[in-house]
Amino acid sequence: MATFGYLCPLILMCILVSSNAQLQQNFYAKSCPKAEKIILDYVHKHIPNAPSLAAALIRMHFHDCFVRGCDASVLLNFTSSTGNQTEKFGIPNLTLRGFSFIDNVKKIIEDECPGVVSCADIVALVARDSVVVTGGPSWSVPTGRRDGRISNASETLTDIPAPTSNFSTLQNDFAKKGLDLKDLVLLSGAHTIGVSHCSSFSTRLYNFTGTFGTEDPSLDSEYAANLKANKCKSINDNTTIVEMDPGSFRTFDLSYYKLLLKRRGLFQSDAALTTSTTTKSYIDQLVAGSLKEFYAEFAQSMEKMGRIEVKTGSDGEIRKHCAVVNS
Repeated sequence: MATFGYLCPLILMCILVSSNAQLQQNFYAKSCPKAEKIILDYVHKHIPNAPSLAAALIRMHFHDCFVRGCDASVLLNFTSSTGNQTEKFGIPNLTLRGFSFIDNVKKIIEDECPGVVSCADIVALVARDSVVVTGGPSWSVPTGRRDGRISNASETLTDIPAPTSNFSTLQNDFAKKGLDLKDLVLLSGAHTIGVSHCSSFSTRLYNFTGTFGTEDPSLDSEYAANLKANKCKSINDNTTIVEMDPGSFRTFDLSYYKLLLKRRGLFQSDAALTTSTTTKSYIDQLVAGSLKEFYAEFAQSMEKMGRIEVKTGSDGEIRKHCAVVNS
């Protein structure tokens, strides 16, 4: 990341300048003018046939940005310093999907403009375009990110917010990345699409206090009983998938927040959003408002997330293949 502290009369200005340095709309307008259209066309062609990938790709973008910033470090298979213990193989990322989708987009872009468009920008653009194609909100994606060369599996455990997190942990995890409580509520709204494995929340059903048979009292008992009877029939189930927003998991809407108010959020981290008066107030406002208002606010938080610790200018590199650093 470029830093220009000595030019800034105010610390706040320094932070704003350095974090947004050289990200701009249509960064590739001259160097690869067709890039964003090529990406959008590929998404339009393939995502309607596999709409569940939209949730997987926005999750990949989120997990990438929370570890070392939005630098595509989540895509690396191997680095000289960490070997094959890269972020991709960290516990929070073992259920990530969409890597081959990104690789396919990168190949087409490389054929058009070799060595110009970063994998980090491709992840950011694909995440946005996939959500739009499936009927969800759009948001601005300024480009110019560069790809990182470091990727460490251990950092995924310290930096990626866990589904078992309580409110204070979530607040700290987001604050470390320059995101506030409103961003926490809005970005959690992406749980309106997609699915989860039972292993991400089965402790709430079977072993909440550390004693087998105890259930999370913050989870609606009828919903818990339904999950145990029909979905996660054992605490050891690692394969069954469950809709995060039952009945509406393909639609980017407000029903996720409505379920939170009924104590039917799937994760502890979902339920935690109702334990703070501040975040509960944001949820109430969203539910009382329109879908258009939610989309507009979600867009602001997504653009903010897409700027986390970006590498620009001469930092990082433009990878030739997204899974390996340049030799």
